[in-house]
Amino acid sequence: MICENIGVNEKGHLTLAGFDTVELAQKYGTPLYLMDEDRIRHNCRVYKTAMLDGFGVGSYPSYAGKAACFKRIYEIMREEEMSVDLVSPGEIYTAYKAGFPMENAFFHGNNKTDADITFAMDCGVGFIVIDGMDELMAVQNIAKDRGLRQSVLLRLTPGIDPHTYEAVATGKVDSKFGVAIETGQAEGFVAAALACDSLNIMGYHCHVGSQVFDDSDSVYLDSADVMLTFAKKMQEKWGFAPKIFDIGGGYGVRYTEADPTVDIAASIRKVADHIRRLCDEKCLPMPNVIMEPGRSIVADAGMTLYTAGTVKEIIGYKNYLSVDGGMTDNPRYALYGSEYTVYIANKMARKADFLCDLVGRCCESGDIIQPGVTVPMPVRGDTVAVCTTGAYNYSMASNYNRVARPPVVMLSGWADYVAVRRETLEDLLLNDL
Repeated sequence: MICENIGVNEKGHLTLAGFDTVELAQKYGTPLYLMDEDRIRHNCRVYKTAMLDGFGVGSYPSYAGKAACFKRIYEIMREEEMSVDLVSPGEIYTAYKAGFPMENAFFHGNNKTDADITFAMDCGVGFIVIDGMDELMAVQNIAKDRGLRQSVLLRLTPGIDPHTYEAVATGKVDSKFGVAIETGQAEGFVAAALACDSLNIMGYHCHVGSQVFDDSDSVYLDSADVMLTFAKKMQEKWGFAPKIFDIGGGYGVRYTEADPTVDIAASIRKVADHIRRLCDEKCLPMPNVIMEPGRSIVADAGMTLYTAGTVKEIIGYKNYLSVDGGMTDNPRYALYGSEYTVYIANKMARKADFLCDLVGRCCESGDIIQPGVTVPMPVRGDTVAVCTTGAYNYSMASNYNRVARPPVVMLSGWADYVAVRRETLEDLLLNDL
């Protein structure tokens, strides 16, 4: 199995966190998002321990809420003493209403409006990650009007290509995020920031992308080389050394058996040793280091269950297995061509010999969850499971075709409970006048 929290029980049924997924589908209906709460907590603790061991006190992981955002997630993050990254007023409000301590929150985004910035300050967000010169002046002016001294990080682009999906690469020179070091613009950005009397400039932020596997350590090492070389230059020119260095990202997760397993603790230790050595060589004070895992906190905690509908065999061409969900609850194949592992949850003891495309119910030819999967011969009513769906599934879900979004059911110990209820048809009309 692709993750240790997935198994098969004596009935030949797929399990997640020890729970019979067929029984859960019958209890809650489908489509259904499952989230293994204990796995989420485990992943948080792996990062926290690795960051503390590698970098020391003051360095920590910050959960990237865009991966999965609902109130219960932020309650768990509060309980696990995590920091969080937020990218919109909606994410800020969700964390705030969940009782998350907002002084431990970072507000990201490449186009924060004045209203967004004001709302973040109203909610007591601890750090605003400033993405460019226009935003710098907006945050300065709003903070000044409110009599605040807002703590901020400056987002820079180090020009690193992580060799991942083009759509999720964020560290290249021509990215829409941050200010480029290579062009010389970052130097002026820092100078302008240091002149702002209502901002507390805490350090630098960069982010090179998501789902990085190949030479993943080298991506972070290369980013550190560029960022700390720049930091030394700024120290020499302006006397500013960063107290915080946010290296962004997190490590990749296994969606299929072909994906490698990352030793997070060993990788972070390697990055920590490299950054400490660089700081020593450059006579820079060692900053507190922050990493921003999102996917690798929640992805392998998740699974989506569907009910099989039409099985269509086009002789000499291909076969289709249609389910009662689709791109409305998982748009990632349509967006990125993402790969997934698929099972017939009630037929785990049977031979997988039926090759088909797993498709959804939407009136859209691109409504494909996963092409070319091999499963036991399916029939109408089977329970279909798609693994590793804890990240960017619920958070990207839509109401296309006026399809209601599934519920989120948490699994913890031997308790299962609803964290987000299933949308109803009436919910779809709430904003209609």
